[in-house]
Amino acid sequence: MAPAESNVPVQPEPLESHSYRITVDDGRESFYALSIEDASSDDAWLMSDTAVALDSMQ
Repeated sequence: MAPAESNVPVQPEPLESHSYRITVDDGRESFYALSIEDASSDDAWLMSDTAVALDSMQ
C-alpha cells in the first residue's frame, strides 16, 4: 500500500466567513448561521447553526 498524497497546497488560501440570519415558517422562526468557506473550492465549506458568536467557540 502506498502512502496517501496530500492535495493541500503548501500555502493554503485564507478562508472566508459569512454570517446569516435565516428565517423560516413565513417569518415566524429565525436562527443565525455561520459559514466558513475555502473560496478556491466549491466542495470545501462548513456551516453551523449552533454558533452564537465566535467568542463562545473558544
